[in-house]
Amino acid sequence: MSLLTVNDLKMSFAHRDVLTDVSFEVAKNDRIGLIGRNGSGKTTLFKILTGEHEPTGGSFYFARGTQVGFVEQHACRDSNRTVYEEMLSVFDFLAEMEVQLEEVHEALDRADGNTDALIAKQAQLTEEYQNKGGLTYKNRARSCLVGLGFPESEHTLPVTALSGGQRTKLSLGKLLLSEPQLLLLDEPTNHLDIASVEWLEEYMLKYKGAAIIISHDRYFLDRVTDRTIEIVNGTARCGKGGYSLYMKLKAETLESQRREYERISKEIERIEGIIVQQKQFNQKRNYITIASKEKEIEHLRAQLPEMPPKQSELKLRLTASCRTGDEVLTAKGLKKSFGAHTLFEDVSMNIYREDRVFLLGPNGCGKTTLLRVLTGRMPHDAGYAYFGANVKIGYFDQNQTGLHSDRTVLMEIYERFPQLTVSEIRGYLGVFLFKGDEIEKKMSELSGGERARVALLLLILSKPNLLILDEPTNHLDIQSREVFEDALAEYDGTILAVSHDRYFVNRIANKIMAFNGTSVTPMEGNYDTYAQRLSQTETVKKETAAAEKKPNEYKQRKEQESLARKKKTRISRLETAIADAEARKTDIETQLNDPSVAADYALVLQLTADLQAVTEELEGLFEEWMELNDGEE
Repeated sequence: MSLLTVNDLKMSFAHRDVLTDVSFEVAKNDRIGLIGRNGSGKTTLFKILTGEHEPTGGSFYFARGTQVGFVEQHACRDSNRTVYEEMLSVFDFLAEMEVQLEEVHEALDRADGNTDALIAKQAQLTEEYQNKGGLTYKNRARSCLVGLGFPESEHTLPVTALSGGQRTKLSLGKLLLSEPQLLLLDEPTNHLDIASVEWLEEYMLKYKGAAIIISHDRYFLDRVTDRTIEIVNGTARCGKGGYSLYMKLKAETLESQRREYERISKEIERIEGIIVQQKQFNQKRNYITIASKEKEIEHLRAQLPEMPPKQSELKLRLTASCRTGDEVLTAKGLKKSFGAHTLFEDVSMNIYREDRVFLLGPNGCGKTTLLRVLTGRMPHDAGYAYFGANVKIGYFDQNQTGLHSDRTVLMEIYERFPQLTVSEIRGYLGVFLFKGDEIEKKMSELSGGERARVALLLLILSKPNLLILDEPTNHLDIQSREVFEDALAEYDGTILAVSHDRYFVNRIANKIMAFNGTSVTPMEGNYDTYAQRLSQTETVKKETAAAEKKPNEYKQRKEQESLARKKKTRISRLETAIADAEARKTDIETQLNDPSVAADYALVLQLTADLQAVTEELEGLFEEWMELNDGEE
């Protein structure tokens, strides 16, 4: 059964066709990655599905009763609640049920007569409350907050104190907890560090509904999705598998189509040559052959596979202006604090020529600050850092703070590199997909991806031999990321980078420096190596904890066995003492019943005192015996 059916959907803006023929279906439990270049129409499609835009053609419909969830652009912005209260608001219906249950309890306490109806209502409410997750919803809300990167200390913050990115994360958490049947997620990994993305991956793998996910995070798509829809030239191309499998199958299909296209084209060319030859003979029978061959050509042309139109490709080539020495960057004992809060301390590193070093760690651990300290953009509190011989730094700032908003794209390049002619700059900008009048746009009018492309062009033109990159792929679509990766793979300089893009880290890194609290731990390898090392570390910790726990368990077991033995021995001795005391009591009672003893007043007094003493002794023995045998079969 399909939750969503989309038929020949079209969307145009100011005579520009964004979507021209989009058709697909979403079945229950489908996990679909929606990919395509920036501006291809992915978000437009979501806005149509959520009712924000009216399509100019085609249709779509949801199955009856389908609950659709999406993150609102300005969600939570007017909330007066705390972060935890806002997350908990997803379960307002459970809070209302708690009020109803409390009212029933109070009514039962006040009732004097027949309470059958109240008891029945209480039972019904309790069952419904439990079935809807009433016993766990508060823990689920806290767990979701922590998973998305909100530490316990931030749960009591007012929502108004959050940044835009934090409010988006909070909205995402609310959406996940509401558990609609179909999730529409637009770049859900934005603003998340690697740990939070991994938490989201695990959540999505356990999620019981369907999802359509717009994302440039290829690692995330590979883990979470099982189908892919690519928007290309306004149409939807659908295929099975996550991103990597889809692209592999797509490449194989295109290669097969290309070979078939070339084979048929060559055959057409051969037959056309025959036709030319037959025309030269200019005989009647030749024209019969020509007619036959022309029909054959028509038949072959009908079989020609449709080759997709070529898209503009971003082409990058990074080269270093000169070679550095073997030692590119050395740092020792670096420390940075803000007031009483120490961000990092005793950070040391040695980076050598052609190293590809990536700094990894959670948001807020100090990665960007460390880059700024190393490049002299921010002072440090202790330690030192210096660059080796002939080092020329190219710094990519994730916020692109060095770009001038009042300049046009053309002037931004010209002011930095006045030795270039306007024609040369136009050529470079054309390679970076800035066409025609787009180079006259002001920097303030550009999208995040466009600003990133300008920053990358500036970086390339400066020909650095040390690239220091802070989240360079953040605003790039998948195709641009892959072109950038290709350029970095062939780059003859050294790289120090910060990135949450695990696919990117995997492809480029040969060393990892992982933030661990306030310190940094170096290791060889890429992200997968780092993740495997973390997993092994966690396994060792668990095994160590288990090994430490076993002696304690053994000791406790031995102590318990010893106590059991002592208890058994004591019970046995008590039973012997009780039997002995009962025998003495019987003997005393026998003597007291003897008429000859009864005549001896002094002896009777002595025997009576002995009887009282042995009776008290028996009571004490019986009491201890009962305590030791409590719970024994």
